[in-house]
Amino acid sequence: MKKKLALCAILTLFFLHPGISDTDYLAWFSDPARIWGNGIEKVIEEAYRACFITRIIDGKVMNIRMPFNESNERDLLADTGWEIIDGGKGSPSALWPVIKGILDSDDFEGYVKTLGNGREQVIIFDIPGKSWRSSRDMFDIARMKAGSYRGLPHQPYVFATGRGIEETDVYNYLYCIGYAGIDCSGFVWHVLSYVARQGGLDLGYALRGSLGTTRNSNPAAYVGTSFFNSKSPQIAAVADSIKNLRPADIILFRGSNGQMAHSAIIQSINFRTGVIRYLQSTDEAPLDERGVHESFIYFDPEEPGISLSDPRLRWTQQRQAPFPGEKASPFSDDGKRYRAYKELGGGRVVRLIPLTQVINKLRKGSRE
Repeated sequence: MKKKLALCAILTLFFLHPGISDTDYLAWFSDPARIWGNGIEKVIEEAYRACFITRIIDGKVMNIRMPFNESNERDLLADTGWEIIDGGKGSPSALWPVIKGILDSDDFEGYVKTLGNGREQVIIFDIPGKSWRSSRDMFDIARMKAGSYRGLPHQPYVFATGRGIEETDVYNYLYCIGYAGIDCSGFVWHVLSYVARQGGLDLGYALRGSLGTTRNSNPAAYVGTSFFNSKSPQIAAVADSIKNLRPADIILFRGSNGQMAHSAIIQSINFRTGVIRYLQSTDEAPLDERGVHESFIYFDPEEPGISLSDPRLRWTQQRQAPFPGEKASPFSDDGKRYRAYKELGGGRVVRLIPLTQVINKLRKGSRE
């Protein structure tokens, strides 16, 4: 149905405006307002789309997503730690030029050629050394095929068929070699600060007292999931019944230590069809979704008072190991993760008070 609607839109535009240029047409067709109207949902979608680029690699058109990255997640067994660019808090506008430089490097070109050499092999990454190698050892290959994983957190192993590079291989390289990416709270901050700018608000300046930032410091570096769960007067708790939720609310997922371990942001809530769309950056996801991606919650439109912690909701986001063979997440989906550790408080929803007026202003153009 969606493809038919898209085709109808193309034909309508072509016949009604035969003189339209390709550039103007593409701008129209890709405008988020076509789907989301001109409200807050569109603004959040713009921030989300800033985390993707299209690039031709080895003759294939690839949609490259901003990778997830966190500096202290995999260095426990390494001799030395390493520094992720901007600590995982960089903005897409700052990170994409770095990533494009990485993809233009001679080393990446060699990586592409190796993946397309027609031979089965195991790619062994060394994250601290920012290097990789290919093993064609028959035992390495056999172990990977049999599900016997020999990699370590700082040395992931990846089986390769030799039939050419895929988008997931690009992610692996950027994650392990490039040190470029954005963590969960860094992504949420990117979206929130983008929304604020559209309403004429400097969010970093508005929160300087709570964050303890100075005039020349980067506020993103001070914003973590712990801040969203803090007792700051700039953070408001939201009862997590669906009827209380709104775009730009922050979903928090608790960890086993009682602290919040992950954050995501709501992009839209359709009370007519019963769909919540939220956005996040994580590597505990299916291989082709690692990094920044969209997720969904389905609810009964007749029950808008239902809580996010209600097991009757259907959370579609699956949680999987970042690399095949590694220890999987203890939760099969985001819903189970949100409901986890109830004795410690479970998941919760919060919103930033300084954004209230901006969001109310932007909601006037929203489309349900």
